[in-house]
Amino acid sequence: MSDAPTLLPGLAIVGGGPAGLMAAEVARAAGVEVDLYEGKGSVGRKFLIAGKGGLNLTHAEPRPGFDARYRERAPQIARWLDEFDAQDLRAWARGHGVETYVGSSDRVFPVDRKAAPLLRGWVRRLREDGVRFHVQHRWLGWSEDGALRLATPDGERRVQARACVLALGGGSWPELGSDGAWAPWLAQRGVEVAPLQPSNCGFDIAWSEHFAQRHAGAPLKPVIAHWRDADGREHALQGECVATAHGIEGSLIYALSAELRETIAREGAASLWLDLAPGRERERLQSELARPRAGRSFSEHLRRQTGLSGVKAALLHEVLDAQAKQDPARIAEAIKRLPLRLLRARPIAEAISSAGGVRLEAMDEQLQLRALPGTYCAGEMLDWEAPTGGYLLTACYASGLIAGRAAVAYLRGR
Repeated sequence: MSDAPTLLPGLAIVGGGPAGLMAAEVARAAGVEVDLYEGKGSVGRKFLIAGKGGLNLTHAEPRPGFDARYRERAPQIARWLDEFDAQDLRAWARGHGVETYVGSSDRVFPVDRKAAPLLRGWVRRLREDGVRFHVQHRWLGWSEDGALRLATPDGERRVQARACVLALGGGSWPELGSDGAWAPWLAQRGVEVAPLQPSNCGFDIAWSEHFAQRHAGAPLKPVIAHWRDADGREHALQGECVATAHGIEGSLIYALSAELRETIAREGAASLWLDLAPGRERERLQSELARPRAGRSFSEHLRRQTGLSGVKAALLHEVLDAQAKQDPARIAEAIKRLPLRLLRARPIAEAISSAGGVRLEAMDEQLQLRALPGTYCAGEMLDWEAPTGGYLLTACYASGLIAGRAAVAYLRGR
């Protein structure tokens, strides 16, 4: 390590995801010199993974419904969206030569559904505009004199900047760089950090060994999930999910993950009920199931009378004992309200995103850390969460824009 840190003339940004790149864009557009440090060998790796099945850039849901997706953080994030919302994000993509369209679920995608062309064009433009990229520079916290410590292939390096934007990601997908290693370093500096937790994640269920081996990976569609909130009110949502060797996951479960996770923390487990036959009345199912079996097995009778087979039939085997399988009323009840007991969330490394992080109360409205003037935070490392559907990316972009603008104002003494 050199004796003296490198003195930067402008803004240091640590983290090359959408929030960090957006901060770099707005700062450079304002004429500020920008050095961006990324721990991996290239920027935007999680962005590319997010776009593997078709980049869900944002969502067409109008505000304030859009804002409500951020749950208890809706008031704060609404202020971010006042500066940069879903329509602004679509216009920004268009400015980068990428047209978007609204899908059947109101999710917004690039026309080619790919993340790589957008990212490549974005990074190329930033380089042309003068942003200096430093890859394989992993942040290690601060030195005693307040310089940023960075691990590089050539050893540790220190850089001193008057202003810094941290956009380090949360705790999911650690192999892509979002490992949450930054949390204790900020806490040591007096920054309040909420524990990182899995979000948009699957959950463990104590399946029988037979079910886990035979039906892992089987899709459950369509189904309606029923659950109760902390006040005992019942809710329902239709969608799709997947049985796994450990339990259950998929878009329907991700949409409920925050409430399910909190219920488990509060009560030790969470109850979820699945309607395996949406649109079919319990009474009709019971009548169909009451028809003579003529020696057929339970599974064959179920298939002939209700059309349920495969993983849905296997789920009924999981919850019904031998006596119940002889009772059409109990079978019909299980079809319409199959009980599942969720034991725990899957590990954060498997989650799509994470909850927790730098408490918003630890920052001012411009995302400057109160304990560290001149240091701003943006993106998923902040204490907010949202369901999949483009809400995550939109807030990351918006927070990066706000942090970048604020850092420029700080550097200029405003």
